[in-house]
Amino acid sequence: MNGMKSIADLRVRASALAATFFLSALFLVLPAVLARAEVRIQEVTSKSGVTAWLVEDYSVPIIAIRFAFDGGSTQDPPGKEGLANLMTGLFDEGAGDLDSEAFQIQLDNAGAEMRFNAGRDHVYGSMRMLAERKDEAFALLQLAIEKPRFDAAPIDRIRSQIVSGIVSSQRDPETAAQYQWAAALYGEHPYARRDEGTEASLAAISAEDLRAFHKTNFARGNLHVAVVGAIDAETLANELDRLFSGLPEKPALRTVDYVEPRLDQEIRVEYALPQASLQLAYPGIEREEPEFYGAVLMNHVLGGGSFSSRLFEEVRERRGLTYGITSSIVNHEHATALVIGTSTRADKADETLAVIRDVVRQMVEEGPTEAELEAAKKYLIGSYAINNLDSSAAIAATLVELQIEDLGIDYIDRRADLINSVTLEDAKAAARKLLAAEPAVLIVGPAVADGNKG
Repeated sequence: MNGMKSIADLRVRASALAATFFLSALFLVLPAVLARAEVRIQEVTSKSGVTAWLVEDYSVPIIAIRFAFDGGSTQDPPGKEGLANLMTGLFDEGAGDLDSEAFQIQLDNAGAEMRFNAGRDHVYGSMRMLAERKDEAFALLQLAIEKPRFDAAPIDRIRSQIVSGIVSSQRDPETAAQYQWAAALYGEHPYARRDEGTEASLAAISAEDLRAFHKTNFARGNLHVAVVGAIDAETLANELDRLFSGLPEKPALRTVDYVEPRLDQEIRVEYALPQASLQLAYPGIEREEPEFYGAVLMNHVLGGGSFSSRLFEEVRERRGLTYGITSSIVNHEHATALVIGTSTRADKADETLAVIRDVVRQMVEEGPTEAELEAAKKYLIGSYAINNLDSSAAIAATLVELQIEDLGIDYIDRRADLINSVTLEDAKAAARKLLAAEPAVLIVGPAVADGNKG
C-alpha cells in the first residue's frame, strides 16, 4: 500500500499476530516446494465471465491472488495527478459497512495480507491468506474491490502522508533530477507526470473524484487475475464471481497516446554532490516486434548481465570508474526505451560517459560474439525460475504480467525455444536498430569546467 500507517493506527491483536507469523513461516517454506515442482497453469472462467490463471499447490495451506486493472496513473485527470496513487492507499481504510478500524481489525483476525498499488499503466491488488480462512479473507477483499468507502478522515491522513513524502523528495537531488528527466523525455505526455502527484494536485482531489475514478477504471473488461495455492478450479470460479461480478462489464478509460522518448539531448542537473549519476536512453523495442528476443540477448551482453556484461567489464573492471552499471529494456504500455544507468566520481562523469559511448559504438559495429550470445541464452533460460517463480506471490505476479503482455498461457513452456531460436545475426541486427541513434543523456552532479569535458 502506498500510504504508510502511523504507529497509532496499527491495531494488531495477539490472535492476528499469531496468524500472520504462521502465514509468514509458510511463505518461507513455499519457495523451496515450488522450485521442485512444474508450474502447471489452468485457465478458469467464472459464470460472470471473469478469467483467471490458476496454479494449484497443496503442499502448504495458503492462497495468493494477484490482479491488475488496466489504467494506472496515466488515467489521472489533468490537475488531479496522484489520484490513482491516493486511491490505492485507501482500500483497507474502510469498505461496505466497515469503517477503517473495523475493516483492519477483521483483516487482522482473518490472518490475511492485502495490498494495492498504482503503476503508470495499471492498478494492482493482491492478497495472501490461509486456505482455511479464505471465506473471511475473500469477503473482505470483495468489499475493498467493490465498495471502498473513501471516508474523509482516512483520505486526509493518507493524503498528508503522501504530501510529506513529496516535500521530503524535493530535497533529494536524484529524485528531483528524475522528474526533469521524465519531462525532457516525454514532454506533455502523462509519463512525464509524477505518479504521486503534487501538493496542489492532491489538494484538489475530493472523495467524489476517488469514487468516479474507481467506477470508471475498475471493471471486468480490463481485469487480469492469477491465483496460486491451495484452491481448486471450481472453488476459484465461485470466488471470482464473489470478488468481481459486481463490477461494471467495461471500463471508461481515457485514451493515452503512444510516445517516442525525445532522444539526442543532454540534460545536466547541477548539484554539489561527491558523485555524479548518469543515465542514457536509446530507442526501445515492443514485445511483438520480431527482433525482440534478439534485443533481449544483445542487451544482456551489453549491460543486463551485470558482472558478465561488456559495460561492467570496461567501466568497472578495467577502469574502476564505478561500482556498478546496468542496461535494461524498459517496456511501458505506451512507450519503450533501452536505458543505461550508473554513478561515478563527480570529476569522472564525462570520462565515464565517453567509455559507455565507446562500448555502445562497438556493439553497434560488431554485435555480440557467438560465445557471448550462448552464455546469455543459458543465463536467461536458467535464471527465469529463480527470478520469477520462487514463491507463490512471485508466480502470481508473473502470470498477471504474462496476461497483460498477451504472451499466452503456454509462454513459460515456449520461452526457452524463443530464446534459443535467436541467431547471432538477429542479435547484431538488434544492436544496430536500438543503439545507432544518438541517446538522451542525463548527468546529475556538480558543474564541470568546459575544459574538463570529455
